[in-house]
Amino acid sequence: MSTDRAFVDYVLEQLSSQDMRAKPMFGEYGLYCKDTIIGLICDNTLFIKPTDEGVAFAGRIGRGEPYPGAKPQLKISKARLADTAWLEQLVDITTAALPAPKPKKPKAPKKS
Repeated sequence: MSTDRAFVDYVLEQLSSQDMRAKPMFGEYGLYCKDTIIGLICDNTLFIKPTDEGVAFAGRIGRGEPYPGAKPQLKISKARLADTAWLEQLVDITTAALPAPKPKKPKAPKKS
């Protein structure tokens, strides 16, 4: 099962105060905050990368694999997804704990 675009829009709406975007990846979506990938949206479920700080904040929360063979991530329930203040704080904590993305190398000019 793949993710409905309506669910992706709902997640982005819940995080509208953040600098968020969802980018299609392998039939599902990567969730970015300030150009840092912080999670995935797979099978209409939000998964957030686990960081020590994020896990401490989230408390008892389920984990799951967004796809077979993936590292377990924090699996955000529908109730927690509806709690905008909690979700925004988790995203802030997670984003701050993750390393900044590496700068992209400039593309080489095309040869004619």
